[in-house]
Amino acid sequence: MSERISREELVRIYNVEITFFDSLEEAGLLTIETENEIKYLPYDDLSTFEKYINWHYDLEVNLAGLEVISHLLNKIEKLQVRNLH
Repeated sequence: MSERISREELVRIYNVEITFFDSLEEAGLLTIETENEIKYLPYDDLSTFEKYINWHYDLEVNLAGLEVISHLLNKIEKLQVRNLH
């Protein structure tokens, strides 16, 4: 079992709405593990979650914008990896 943190604890610690977390999951922006009907975020994905929080709450980027930014950054990363080989 990987190290992880529950959705409820995340929204309490980061002071965000649970609907924000659920929206990220529904959009496929977070990979969630579910056990006994409790949703968990792997610790490895915490930095990604924090980025989304900053973009959404500090920069006021909506969910559609988060999806676009994420998609473009993933595309750039793949191109960089491909160009290194």
